[in-house]
Amino acid sequence: MKRVPIYGCEFHTIPLKTKIFNSMKNTGFTTTALNVPYAKQDPHNALQMPLYESVAYEFDSAEQIEANFRGEYIAHVYSRTASPTVEYFELKLKALTQSHGAIAVSSGMAAITNTIMALTKSGDNIISGNRLFGHSYALFQKTLSEFGLETRFCSLSNEEEIEKLIDENTRAIYFETVTNPQLDIADIEMLSRVAKKHQLLLVADSTITPPNVFNANKFGVNIEVMSTTKYISGGATSFGGAIIDQGNFDWNLNPNTASYTKKFKANAFLMKVRKNVYRNTGGSMAPQTARFQIQGLDILELRVERCYQNCLALGEYLSSNPKVRKVSYPGLESDERYPLAQKYFNGVPGTIMSFELESKAACYSFMNKLQIIRRATNLNDNKTLIIHPHSTIYAEFTEDERIAAGINDRMMRLSVGIENVDDLIADIEQALK
Repeated sequence: MKRVPIYGCEFHTIPLKTKIFNSMKNTGFTTTALNVPYAKQDPHNALQMPLYESVAYEFDSAEQIEANFRGEYIAHVYSRTASPTVEYFELKLKALTQSHGAIAVSSGMAAITNTIMALTKSGDNIISGNRLFGHSYALFQKTLSEFGLETRFCSLSNEEEIEKLIDENTRAIYFETVTNPQLDIADIEMLSRVAKKHQLLLVADSTITPPNVFNANKFGVNIEVMSTTKYISGGATSFGGAIIDQGNFDWNLNPNTASYTKKFKANAFLMKVRKNVYRNTGGSMAPQTARFQIQGLDILELRVERCYQNCLALGEYLSSNPKVRKVSYPGLESDERYPLAQKYFNGVPGTIMSFELESKAACYSFMNKLQIIRRATNLNDNKTLIIHPHSTIYAEFTEDERIAAGINDRMMRLSVGIENVDDLIADIEQALK
């Protein structure tokens, strides 16, 4: 069977239903998700991608496997580098993000690490927002710094401040589309303008804003990283991550990928990740995980819409309750970030919110009385979850670092699920008494 390249850095056989899929380019998100064709015709015409548990894959001859290792015959070899089930998850992500290619990895942190390691080397630096998710901040400040990468933290709302930090060793600007749990929204078009001016990569963690609400390519993002554990898993079924190449950067401009462009051209970044960082550090996604997350993509749009509507209702209720000192959700018209949420995310800036009570003690008392809302640290589960960020995900930070990150001990983060909203309101109401 003839093999031809159809995306990213892998090669796939053209499925029999490709013509049907190509005729659906203007279909809605969920329709597209349900109709992405397999890379190769399934012999039994299964409507769900089969779970391939195999570690290794046989070749017809010694000559054929030699051709594979020379890059002349592309096929699955070993599931640490690629498997049919993971491959299909990547194909779905590619179709739904309308991107150049996707690589699935073991976690969101693996997605960030693989990306930054592919784009930088010792002595380089990146610029990042100073209000990152706690573990991302620790990765840059503590872990990667020990390998010679400098991260220059600043407010990404200040274009002049960003410009001052850029030098000949700067390789990327890294930001979160919506910060967690502060819910700040970056001016993405401004960041894109600065990145293009200096020939830098613009890398976005879009975990909070899934592909049904955020079109990264439209706003000049070059690479997306995301924790697929969150929205995409379909309700905390599994953990994983993804790296999305939007195909809108000249890889000759980055000295750490330029050598790959000679052989792989537009696939230079994807191939450096796949053949170097990803393969050699072993952060691959398991096929069982991919199977869960394939199904999660099918219902992503439905879950996000339900969670969003619940967010709006809870935001209005909390804003009217005299015991609540402050409510933050950029999807509310009263929120100062609402215009940016409308501009970049079609008004759906994720489905987490924060609110404050009078003290840490009041927060703990409230959390301990909850009966439906769960005390847990994940995001975008089907269940509504609550956490006290100051004492948990920022527990290892100094008080000065917490203040700089916009974290105080009166704040709680609410990840809103798909329950009946009247039940959520009743649970909050009884816990506030």
